[in-house]
Amino acid sequence: MKKIILISFLFSLVFLTTIGCSNKNDKEEEPNIEIQDEYDNEGERMEEKMEVVINGTTYNVNLESNPTVISLLDLLPIDINMKELNGNEKYFYLDTTLPSNPKKPEKIEKGDIMLYSDDCLVIFYKTFKTNYTYTKIGHIDNLPDLDSKSINIKFTK
Repeated sequence: MKKIILISFLFSLVFLTTIGCSNKNDKEEEPNIEIQDEYDNEGERMEEKMEVVINGTTYNVNLESNPTVISLLDLLPIDINMKELNGNEKYFYLDTTLPSNPKKPEKIEKGDIMLYSDDCLVIFYKTFKTNYTYTKIGHIDNLPDLDSKSINIKFTK
């Protein structure tokens, strides 16, 4: 009788341990971070947004939902002189680092705003293939080709 109880107990212990271990996930998942919504005086939802002013024209940015964007929004407004690189992008090294999760996009689209490394803000004004890794911040629709000179760009909420 004692053997049956002992065997039943051991079997139950092994079964419960197996169930508990099977729920563990060895892969580290990316955090699910959403941009915090705010509400106006009428209770209407206001989403976080960012605008870019280039040569006096204001463009809306379609933002990603990630820690990089949240940290960048905390820095706004910023008015910077972005330098030219490779005839396809404007870049600026920030004074601070931002959280990053770089990925290789394979193809950069005209209008993409990315973070290179953890402190270099980049706006691409041409579409091309790349082997570099970036953290995506957002996208500007209808961005015109920008000339090959450095340019003053203002980022605002």
